[in-house]
Amino acid sequence: MSAGVMSQQESYAAQAAELVREAERQRLVRQIKVGLVILVLLALLSFMLLQLQLDPAYMVNNAGFVIQGLLVTIGVSLASITLASVLGLLGALGRLSSNAIALGVSTFYISLIRGTPLLVQIYIIYLGLPQLGKQITAAGYPRLGELFILSALQSGILALSLNYGAYMTEIFRAGIQAVSPGQWQAAAALGMSRWQTLRFIVLPQAIRTVIPAIGNQFISMQKDSTLVSLMGIWEITYRANRLARKDSKFMEMFLLAAAVYWVLTIVSEWLQRKLEERMARSERH
Repeated sequence: MSAGVMSQQESYAAQAAELVREAERQRLVRQIKVGLVILVLLALLSFMLLQLQLDPAYMVNNAGFVIQGLLVTIGVSLASITLASVLGLLGALGRLSSNAIALGVSTFYISLIRGTPLLVQIYIIYLGLPQLGKQITAAGYPRLGELFILSALQSGILALSLNYGAYMTEIFRAGIQAVSPGQWQAAAALGMSRWQTLRFIVLPQAIRTVIPAIGNQFISMQKDSTLVSLMGIWEITYRANRLARKDSKFMEMFLLAAAVYWVLTIVSEWLQRKLEERMARSERH
């Protein structure tokens, strides 16, 4: 290769590197500008709230009590999203199945859950199931009746899992269908059964595809978990409401709860982005 050609390639490489550095500088400047806008908006919001004669000292003094409910909120959300993912995957397999029973059960489940409000589902599970359990116990089946009497925490997790599982069914179904049909055919040509193909080839690819959507569902679930406070679970909203009613500081306490959820959402979104970036790097390599 001649010296002239090598010099030209080095020039192109230098130009490309300069373009990359310029793009990084522009991205950094844009992020700084966005950060400044956010700070200004936060300052304006704080100024407006202070005009309402709120009691910031009360919020600071009781922040620890409210934040103690953070672990409960995260725990309920993690347990619920795990069960919801299992239900969503089973529902998706049922929707894609040629078996009439599996298709009918999954269709009925999705229609019923998506057609009724989450709050009503919580009341049915927390208040309605114990009533049914007592009737079963009275009929002479005490052990079976006990299965229908759930604690507040169990009821909340079950309600969130059933509700989100119905919505996540479509997420998993789309992920499975996104895998090329040619891979099913190739696996069949190698002598693999449909179950083996699904387990070892299709599902790993589908799960990698749906993880961002599951992350979004988890973030939404963290906020919907406020509904379990109606059952007396000591999560963030319940603790804030307890103090608000005690001292008639409703605005202070619910603003504090909103701030905690906001920070929790920001952290969850950051973790989700990091996970997606890590997965993108692993796919490239």
